[in-house]
Formats: sequence, structure tokens, C-alpha cells
Amino acid sequence: MLLVNNFLEQNAIRTPDKIALVCDGQRLSYAEIDQMANRLANALQEHGVARGDRVVLFLPNSVELVVGIFGVLKANAVFVIANSSMKQDKLLYLVNNCRAAAFVASVSKATLITEIVTGAPSIKVTVVTDTGPKRPPAGNRCWIAFDEIQQEYPTTCPTRQNIDQDLACLIYTSGSTGDPKGVMSAHANVVFAASSIISYLQNVADDVVINVLPLSFDYGLYQLLMVFKFGGTLVLERSFTYPVQVLKTMEREKVTGLPGVPTLFSLLLQIDLSPYRLDHLRYITNTAAALPASHILQIRRMFPDATLFSMYGLTETKRTLYLPPEQLESRPDSVGIAIPGTEVWLEDEQGQRLGPHQVGELVIRGGHVMRGYWEAPEATAARFRPGPVAGERICYSGDLFRMDAEGYLYFVGRKDDIIKSRGEKVAPKEIESVLYQLPDVLEAAVIGVDDPILGQAIKAFVVVHNGSLSEQSILLHCRTHLEDYMMPKFVEICDSLPKTSSGKIKKTELA
Repeated sequence: MLLVNNFLEQNAIRTPDKIALVCDGQRLSYAEIDQMANRLANALQEHGVARGDRVVLFLPNSVELVVGIFGVLKANAVFVIANSSMKQDKLLYLVNNCRAAAFVASVSKATLITEIVTGAPSIKVTVVTDTGPKRPPAGNRCWIAFDEIQQEYPTTCPTRQNIDQDLACLIYTSGSTGDPKGVMSAHANVVFAASSIISYLQNVADDVVINVLPLSFDYGLYQLLMVFKFGGTLVLERSFTYPVQVLKTMEREKVTGLPGVPTLFSLLLQIDLSPYRLDHLRYITNTAAALPASHILQIRRMFPDATLFSMYGLTETKRTLYLPPEQLESRPDSVGIAIPGTEVWLEDEQGQRLGPHQVGELVIRGGHVMRGYWEAPEATAARFRPGPVAGERICYSGDLFRMDAEGYLYFVGRKDDIIKSRGEKVAPKEIESVLYQLPDVLEAAVIGVDDPILGQAIKAFVVVHNGSLSEQSILLHCRTHLEDYMMPKFVEICDSLPKTSSGKIKKTELA
């Protein structure tokens, strides 16, 4: 029975001196991280954190965040990562929603910490990282420094109490359509998902994976968890804000795995890679949103020796689909088949299973289907419903797909994203794919806007390279490739598009 914290602990025994983490100028071995996590776990327990308690980690990608994740698990508690850019009101909502027993944050945000702790009576202890005042501001309850913990607490591992059915983490959804919801992930869910993904990526202990995505984003988080499971090395960056520095790091560390999202790859496509030796790169993965077929072709030209995996997932199941790389040439628009050990199908609105060439909601079955939403029974019942076997739950994704004759799946759009114009249903993804066929289109998003005649008019937002396209030329291209009812009525050329912390284009802000 494997727990998530065993990923670290087993490698600390097998390969104690191997470099597990490269971050912030530090190179830490599995044994060093394991000892640091044990010290933090002992401190949390001494200050009242008990089995099943939630601990909110409000930190950027850092050594302290990695140690925090495993320290919380070793304390038999549940980690909750809050994006380091989260604003105070949303952060306070999250802390109170999960009734956090502990809060870990940088001392540089002491004023914000005071506001959070004052407004969250459940917090028993605050752990502060970085150098700064060792005494708490007036009114704060118990306050201890991370560096003092590393000096004063023992490296012995606390007694294990959890089993694999206990919660490992709450991963909060972005909340673009309301308050964020905490997806409950049990140890068994995380172990299953990580194992399945590792199996098709064929990860080995020699892999060196770079991660520029926030660990608050489940795709970023699983880079850490997977690497620590297969015993590789994780190169953890704060972001992709400075691509040249990241590329130099990839060259220096001989990176073999690059996980990304479409916005990251859009930036990469604008960079001359000839000065960098990236010949160690073995594979590239993409998720969060589907890569346009035109970008897939460009990425393959840029990295001819790397295998590209197009994937699809959602927080409620972690990963769901992947496209076997040998299928990329013949079906570049597909996000593939069910990941190993899982089952998927399509249903219509009446709950009937659909066959090839029909559009329906993707339904997911397997050990990666999470436990539901934290203390939200109605939302849980709507998304997680009874499965074929008594007592199991399956996940209704809320996303529309179609399937070809061989069973490969193609993303159509979110159920609530479909535009109804002229009485016809229009999937924004189809129009966006046409827009991406223009070589100078870097990003594109299509939404419906209210229209007294059409019901909804189609509006396209486009980011172009160096102002090389006009609205008129974009409309002409669309007119050549789209049916009349799918034609955008408006095109707006933008410098950038709003995005979530995970890099997805945030259409709610465009609307």
C-alpha cells in the first residue's frame, strides 16, 4: 500500500545521494529533502497539526514548497497549495473553506499573513520562510520560522497513520465560474494517476524533467510527484518569464523531459533555438488546452529528436487521455485514447452512449477519479455519479468530444462554451483551429457575444506576430475556410490574452 510520501522515502533509501531537486541555485539529494521534510512534519505535529488536517502552502515554486508538500504528508495531513499570486480575499476564502490548521508563507508577506491568520480561526500555527523577523506581528498566533525548524527539530520520520484511502491533497479549481472548489485527491488516486502517466511516458531514473509551471497547478504538481516516484531529477523554475535563462538551464542540466502548455509553446516558437544544445530532450508533453495542429508541426520541426505527447485532463481526474506518439502524424488534432488502466466513453444528454462521429460529453472511469469536491455535496453529485459497479463513482467531464472510427477522441469544446448563432451550435475550437492555420497567429480565442438578431455573434480575439495581420486579412482567411454560420462577426487584435495561473486562456474575462 503506497502513499505519496513514500515516493520520496523509498528513493531516500535506495539512492540517498542522488540529486532529486535543482532549484534556486541549490542541488538537493533525496536524503536531504527527506530529512528536511521530516523536520517540518515533526514541527507541525508538535504545534497541533493532526491526521487529516489541512495545511495551506502559499509559496512560489521553491525548495520550501517541495519540502512543505512532503512534510505535510509525513505529518499525516493534507496539503493545499495556493498560487503565490492569489489575492487576499480569494486566499482567505480558500483557507476558511478547507479550515486550515496551518499556514505556510514567505515572511515577506507578513502583512498579508496577519490578515489571513486574523480572519481564519482554524489556523493553529504559521510557518514563515525566507529571512525576516522571527517574532510574529501583534495579534498573530503561534509563528515559527522554517530555517529554525531545520535547525531544531529531529530528522526521524513521524509514525505513519494514513492509509491510501486518506486524502493527500486538495487541489482547488480556478473558479472562473464561481468560488473555487477543492478537488479531494486520496493517496490512492495520486499514486494511480502518477503510475499510469509514467507508464506511457516510459520514464526512467535517468530522466531530468524541467518544470516551469506552478505547483499549485496539478500539471505542475505531478511533475514533482512523478519524478520523485520514478527516482529522477526535477529542475524546478519559478516560471517561463525569462525563456532564454530556462533554455540555458535545460542545456546545462541536460533536460530530457519538457512539460508545457500552449502559451509556453507559443513563446518557444518565436525563439531561435540554434544557440542551445538541447539534444538530450527525449520527450515533450502538452495539456491544459489542445495544441493547434500548426503548432504541433512547428514543435516537431524545432525538436526533431523529441517525442511529443498531446494529452487532455481535468483536475477531477488528473490525466484522462493521451495520444500515442506514433498517431501524431495521422491525427494531429486528436488528444487520443484513455490513459492506461482507465475507461472513457461519450454520452448524449439523455445518458445514452454514443458511437463514432457523434458529439457527446466525455465520461471517465478509473482509479484516478477523485473523491469529489470538499464539502460541496451538490456539486459533487452533479460531476461524480454512480458507475457500472455498485459503489463506484465515474466523472462527467463537462467537455464535449467526438470519436473517430478507431476510437480516438477529439476535443470539441466545453458544454457551457458552445455558441448558439443563427440557430446553429458552433464550437469555438473549430474556429480557433482555422485561425491558428495563419502562420503569424500566436494565440486565438473565440467567444459568443449577445446579438439582437443572431442570438449570439461570434467574436475572435487574436494575438499576432509583429502586427503582421489585419482584421480584414483574418476575416478573409475565415471566409475561405468556414461555413457562413461559423464566420466571426468581430475580430479584435490584442497584445495578449488573459490567462489563468495554469496558462489557460481565460475566456470569462474576454466576455
